[in-house]
Amino acid sequence: MRYAGVAVAVAGVLVAAGAISYSVAGDNGSQVPSVESADAGFARDMAVHHQQAVEMSYIVRDRTKDEEVRRLAYDIAQTQANQRGMLIGWLDLWGLPKVSSDEPMAWMDMAGMASGEDGALMPGMATNTEMKKLGTLNGKQAEIFYLQLMTAHHQGGVHMAQGCADKCTVGVEKRLAQGMVEAQKSEMQLMADLLRSRGATPSP
Repeated sequence: MRYAGVAVAVAGVLVAAGAISYSVAGDNGSQVPSVESADAGFARDMAVHHQQAVEMSYIVRDRTKDEEVRRLAYDIAQTQANQRGMLIGWLDLWGLPKVSSDEPMAWMDMAGMASGEDGALMPGMATNTEMKKLGTLNGKQAEIFYLQLMTAHHQGGVHMAQGCADKCTVGVEKRLAQGMVEAQKSEMQLMADLLRSRGATPSP
């Protein structure tokens, strides 16, 4: 039952996002966001952030047979892959580049928040070393490490999404960002329960 509430929240985000994605180009009137805007910055940065979550989730699905963790990982992968596609699609619609010379999080006036060392480009992102470690673990160890990494990943993602909800000007993007905040907070509660049942905490 605890998983059902999260699934409903995630499904709601996907349905709402799919229903509104077609209109994003005109949602801000005749204006297209600038390359330095929060709208563009969030789309670029969250696309990168989401990609790692997708990779992490598919790794753990191959490392455990636990159906609850596998189901959560699958839903996170599908949700974030879908959202990533929309974010990149919006950049295409706006005629804006998918990469920038600006540091990650610059649109939030928080450039340099992550060291960028070992692949951790933004707050909450796992390092390359942590990703490799996840790929060496199996069973309960893989489940715990994944849940810990994904909890931190969601914390960083919620912070970024709240930044867009506050700063973005394109209505559909703001609503998608707010949906991310709500869905990922629900998933963090579920992950805390899953970790507790395994005798672990959200922090390694």
